[in-house]
Amino acid sequence: MALQAGIVGLPNVGKSTLFNAVSNSAKAQASNYRFCTIEPNVGLVDVPDARLNKLAELVIPNRIVPTQIEIVDIAGLVRGASKGEGLGNQFLGNIREVDAIIHVIRCFEDDNVLRDEGAINPISDKEIIDTELQLKDLDSVERKIGRVEKAARTDPKMKAELDVLVQCKNHLQQGKSIRSLDLSKEEKTAIADMFLLTEKPVLYVANVDEPSMHTGNKYSEALAKAAKEEGAQIIIMNNNIEAQIAEMEDPADRALFMEEYKMTEPALNRLITSAYKLLNLYTYFTAGVQEVRAWTIHEGWKAPQAAGVIHTDFEKGFIKAEVIAYNDFVQYGSEAAAREVGKLRIEGKEYVVKDGDIMHFRFNV
Repeated sequence: MALQAGIVGLPNVGKSTLFNAVSNSAKAQASNYRFCTIEPNVGLVDVPDARLNKLAELVIPNRIVPTQIEIVDIAGLVRGASKGEGLGNQFLGNIREVDAIIHVIRCFEDDNVLRDEGAINPISDKEIIDTELQLKDLDSVERKIGRVEKAARTDPKMKAELDVLVQCKNHLQQGKSIRSLDLSKEEKTAIADMFLLTEKPVLYVANVDEPSMHTGNKYSEALAKAAKEEGAQIIIMNNNIEAQIAEMEDPADRALFMEEYKMTEPALNRLITSAYKLLNLYTYFTAGVQEVRAWTIHEGWKAPQAAGVIHTDFEKGFIKAEVIAYNDFVQYGSEAAAREVGKLRIEGKEYVVKDGDIMHFRFNV
């Protein structure tokens, strides 16, 4: 589906290190100087899902195929980016293209890692990025207001659009992001074409030092409080440790390394899963001897749309879907057993797919 989550933050906070840890298909240069990343790096990331592994245990397929999302490593923003500082226009343009934001914030002290903003202050760092995004959005909103004002005098539809734009302008001028503005679905259509930066959902990553990996520290606690106030999630992790885990190909070595750090799983798993949910994505499965596979859809999609993710012909010629709930499949151990006890349902075009459904589509083209 090519949905993207973009990694943003100030320079030298651990963005590229995080990207390298999560990405299966690309690696970014991570160095201790400003603008080490210029062009955005894009990598595919497998979404960890215990349900996929459980289905594979039951079906014993020839292959297992997880679903994926795209992660984009965007260059560090600096104060004044909205005015073009530090190649700001280019980097803000990169953010405009993603669907959600992973905001990495430094929550550790290390004199060997360069920092332009003085003493460690995650709230100040967060506000620098927020302000630059808000200023860029304010510029976009004011420009559109200038374009629609005249037409709004005689056109009721344009008048309604102008009213929404004015709401956005006032909100941004108060130092608030558009995602915190309570707009209806209809009102959001007035700003949909602008792809506003502060409308995108955000997930915060507190990059802490090793001693703070499990407990956090005063910096991550301050960030967690700020995130809670805006209804956002926060993941606490040490990006360097996560990158080391990701580089280990031998599962036994990885397990020993995590045991040494008292980790039951990489924090990256929580990050990737949270980013996936941030995009309002669901997973359904197909399960057969050839493969057990996870497929990505949007929350609220109906069966024909879900079928179209496999192939457009499946959607065009959709007849019906055979559906087994994940818990029923696991309880009875196979499709045949679930069918025998009446847990396989036949659903039509109006069926809204649920997260975890195991599905088989019938179609005719």
